Amino acid sequence: MISDAPLPEHELTATSSTVVYRNRWMTVREDRTLRHDGAEGLYGVVHKPDFSLIVPYADGGFHLVEQYRYPVKARYWEFPQGTWEDRPDADPLVLARGELAEETGLTAGTLTPLGHLYEAYGYCDQGFHVILATDLTPGEPDLDEEEAGLVSRWFSEADVWRLIAGGRFKDAASVAALGLFQHHRAAGG
Repeated sequence: MISDAPLPEHELTATSSTVVYRNRWMTVREDRTLRHDGAEGLYGVVHKPDFSLIVPYADGGFHLVEQYRYPVKARYWEFPQGTWEDRPDADPLVLARGELAEETGLTAGTLTPLGHLYEAYGYCDQGFHVILATDLTPGEPDLDEEEAGLVSRWFSEADVWRLIAGGRFKDAASVAALGLFQHHRAAGG
């Protein structure tokens, strides 16, 4: 039976926190925790700044990027996305405009926020802002050295669904953003 009793605002509280690893992209910490019922525990948390994920839509399709993703040792298509390590509190729209131009060379005439989601909140506090980019003007990309080998290409909407079905578009954040895009369009946006 499911109880209707309200739960406390914070079911877990940290009694101590230790940073076990840090670099310019992330901090990993280990928290000793206490549940509201008195049970003690241990929780590993990855802290990363939020990022902007851009859905560049034009002519019935999307501009995607493909790059090598070292942790999974493969290249996949995804929506442009990123954060600025030196400006973790950057405005999401400013960040989206910058990342779009950097990765694709595109400039957006209109940026529309579609929502905020979490990347993997079971172990990481990183979220992302999904931003629809329309009224696109082409230009030249300005890739960082970490983005060497990144390519950008336009795909029809049907092609994107085929990429997903064929295992060539696996970024969960990008697939979630596609869902927010479809909801926005269905709502008349």
